[in-house]
Order: sequence, then structure tokens, then C-alpha cells
Amino acid sequence: MPHNISLITTIAAALGFGLLFGYLATRLKLPALVGYLAAGIIIGPATPGFVADTALAGQLAEIGVMLMMFGVGLHFSLDDLWAVRRVALPGAVLQIAVATALGMALAHFWGWSLGGGLVFGLALSVASTVVLLRALEERGILDSFNGRIAVGWLVVEDLVTVLVLVLLPALAGSLGGTAVDSHGAATTGETNLWTTLAITLGQVGAFIALMLVVGRRLFPWILWQVARTGSRELFTLCVIAAAVGIAYASTHYFGVSFALGAFFAGMVLRESELAHRAAEESLPLRDAFAVLFFVSVGMLFEPSILVEQPLKLLAVVTIIVAGKSVAAFLLVLLLRYPAKTALMVSASLAQIGEFSFILAALGLSLGLMPAEGQSLILAGAIISIALNPLVFRATKPLERWLGRNVALAAKFERAADPLAELPASVPQEHLSGQVVLVGYGRVGRRIAAALAERGIPFVVAEQNRELVDQLRKEGAHAVAGNAGEPAVLIQAHIARAAMLVIATPDTFHVRTMIETARALNPNIKTVVRTHSDAEAELLRGERAGEIFIGEQELAKGMTESILTNMTNVTSGGGHHAH
Repeated sequence: MPHNISLITTIAAALGFGLLFGYLATRLKLPALVGYLAAGIIIGPATPGFVADTALAGQLAEIGVMLMMFGVGLHFSLDDLWAVRRVALPGAVLQIAVATALGMALAHFWGWSLGGGLVFGLALSVASTVVLLRALEERGILDSFNGRIAVGWLVVEDLVTVLVLVLLPALAGSLGGTAVDSHGAATTGETNLWTTLAITLGQVGAFIALMLVVGRRLFPWILWQVARTGSRELFTLCVIAAAVGIAYASTHYFGVSFALGAFFAGMVLRESELAHRAAEESLPLRDAFAVLFFVSVGMLFEPSILVEQPLKLLAVVTIIVAGKSVAAFLLVLLLRYPAKTALMVSASLAQIGEFSFILAALGLSLGLMPAEGQSLILAGAIISIALNPLVFRATKPLERWLGRNVALAAKFERAADPLAELPASVPQEHLSGQVVLVGYGRVGRRIAAALAERGIPFVVAEQNRELVDQLRKEGAHAVAGNAGEPAVLIQAHIARAAMLVIATPDTFHVRTMIETARALNPNIKTVVRTHSDAEAELLRGERAGEIFIGEQELAKGMTESILTNMTNVTSGGGHHAH
């Protein structure tokens, strides 16, 4: 039996060192991803000792990209993106433009080509969705309004990057690199740019149309048929085969990147009722190959860049951590969102990750960017990811400072914002003895409908400006802003309200809302929604009025239904026995 075991050796070394350095990174309060990149540096050709097979690592990294993009597709919800479209869509596109321009200016100063500068700037402009999701989960703010904006913003960045990955090979010839056709073969310089673009976009369009028309029906149906066998391993195999198979077919037949193919595989499987189970079953394999991807990226890193080009690296880190963040902060404020939202989005974007590595590798393979550029991007990523927890921590004192400087915060947030104040046309009888309803999500919507049905006046306080705008168009009274800030409750006329109803899942500001309401209206009644028993106990200690815990109310409703039905069955059965 031949003993060529370089594949096994590479996987064993990558996973073993990945585990060791990932563990050390988490003990140092850093993302595990930093450890995986460090493991790659250790087993890469740039450091002494054992060297893994870089060619094989590159192919394993491609599978990692497929599975990561498949995971992004599985969690990609058009509804979630639509809810925050007015801030995420223009914000992300403008922020990418600003960061790309900064990167291009830096590359031009260093004497790089236009194409090299463009790839470099784009690589610095896109943050890591993986790093962001983990940061938000750790802080318990993934489902908060600000968390949804940050995720929506990064989803838009991902979509823009996917488009760039599709167009870059076709445009490479015009940008001073090697143009390649849909199958990766070099093309001659005489090929018309518009023809190449038309063919590329035509192939991408055909693939997307096929996936949306046929894939959305076919793949969920196949998943359901496999699930009916009751075999767990067959179900997992089906999910992985769909991810890798669609990604491969998209490249082989349509010239679309593995990344885009896998993303659409996730998107079409999301249509299935079994999508949650598909995400769960494929998670261990996705995580394992994500580790292999980050380790293989680390193997490409040249540590000498730290010593040879410290000023260049400092400039790169400054653009990632400061330039992008300041641009995002100002853009969110220009779009008339609160300073706290702007700080959250800024902190979320102060790093780069997986897409930057994919862009850098593509730029290098197309002859657009020098190898030094890839090393600078990798070093910038490692440093920015390591600094990201500190950036998130820094937002807290900044929030407190803005809280103390109320006038400055108001100037930032509420300047000429018509949605921050109730229109003068609202009848005064609607602003006396009314219900102030905080939050217009799934729970708040139902409460509002019930109040409207009974003719009870109410004012909605909601952070999502799109919802407030929509409510006003429908003739409801609503103000935009975080009800944890006194100005928002004052605008809702809390001083003359009969009741404060807090229906938002964001329990962080509940006590502040109640304190403000009671200070302005000592006789006000309060009704609060909460998810946790511990939070409910704290609120009871502060006499927060009526408190409803989601799970308890659900259990109460189900129990009442069971007891009613069982009473009917028992009484019916007893009658029959007589």
C-alpha cells in the first residue's frame, strides 16, 4: 500500500495546531479565529520546522469557503434585510466606497497599479460576518435592533463582495492584470471588455434564475424525501452534498465562483421547513472546514512584513479600525439613526476577515496585486480581529459620555428629524389618557391592533425609523427613538398617559423607561414583557407593575387549553359510563 499521506498529515497538523492555538487565543480573551491564523503561520513555509502541503491546504480552504458561504446563505433572510434596508443598504454601499477609496489612495502612494489598489481597497472595506456574529452572540445583542442593523449591513457587504468576485476576473485585463474566462483560462487582451462582461453577467443571471425557479422547489423537496427515511447520516450527507455539489456545478457549468454557488445553495435550502435542522446538522463540518480555511490563510502569511514594512502595516490597520469606523459612524448619523446605533455599527466594522482573504487571493492570482498586498491584508486582519473586542468595549464609555452630554447627543440624533417628534396635527384628546406602547415587533403589533379595534388611543415609541414612517402613513401616532432616553417618552406625552406598555425584547433599558415614566407621571400603570425569571425578579423588586414572561404565558395558555379539553373528555366519558 503506498504511503503518500500528505493530505492526512496536512489535515491532522491544521486541526491539531488549530485546536491548540484556538484554545490559547480564547484564554487570552481573543476570538479563536486569531488562534487558527497563528496556527497557519506556525505550519506554513515562512516559519522553521514542520511545513504542511500548501497546495492541498488551498483546496481544503476552497471547501471551507463553500461551507462558510453555504452557512451564510442558510441564515440569509431577505425579510430581516428588508426591515433595515434604509440604513443597511445605502450605509454599506457608501462605506465600501469610502474605505475602498482610502485603500486605493494608499496603494497609489506606494506606486501600485490601479487594479492592485482597487482589490486592496475592496479587501480592506469588507468586515468578517463570522467575527461579527460571534461578537454579537457573546454580548447577547444579536437579536436587538442594533444587532439586526449590523448584521444587515454586513450581509449587504457580503452581497457586494460576491458581485465583485464574479466581475473581477472579467475586468482584470482592463485593470492591468490577466483576464480570465468563465472557466479560469487566460484570455487574450483583444477580447472586448463589454462582451466579456455581458457573457459573465449572462452566465451569473442564468445560474441565479435556475436556482430561484427550479432550485427553490427541487432541493427542499429532495431534503424532505431524505428526511422521511429517518436516517440522520443520510440527511447530513444530503445537506453537505447539496452545498458542495451546487458550488461545484455552478463553477463548472456557469463559470460562477464556488462562493456564490454555495451561497445560493444555502438560500434555496432555507426555503425548506427543515432549514433549521439542515443548519444544525451541517454545523460541525462547517466549523471544521472553517478552521482549515483560516489555518490555510495563515500559511500564506509572511511574518517578515511586520519587521520590513511596519509603517505600511500601521496605515492598513488605521484604515480598518479607524477609517472605516468613523465613516460608518457619520453615515449612520446622516441617515438619522441614534448615536448608540452608530457606535454599534462602527465597532462591528472595525475588522476584516474571510472575504478579504478570498479577494486578496483572487487579486494575486489575476496578477493585479503584489504578494506584499496579500501579506499586509492578512496582517491587518489578524491585528484588527485581535483588537475588535477592545473596540466593542470602548463603545460603552463613549455611550456614557454621550449620555452625560445630553445636548450634544440630541444635536447628533434629533437635528431636523421629523420622525423624532409627534406632528403638531395630532389631536390633543389622543395625547391624554393614552397608552404609550414601546416596541412594534411581533408582540407590539398585536397589542396595537387590539387597542385600535377598541378605539383606545395609543402612541408607539419604536427604534426602527422605517416602521415609524409606515405607521404614520397608516394614520397611527408614533415617534422614532430609544425609549430608554427621556426625550423619546416626553415626545410620546408620557406625562399625561394612562399606561406604559413595554413590548420590546430589549430588556436592557426597561428600568430606565419605568423610572422616566414614573418621574414624569407618578400614577402611571406599567405592563412589561420579559424573557427571563431573573429579570422579572429584579423588576418586581422595583414594583414595575404587571410583568409577563413569554414562556410562562405560553405555558399558561397551553395548560388552560389542555385542562378545558380534558374536562370535556372526562365529563363526556363519565356520562357515557352511566
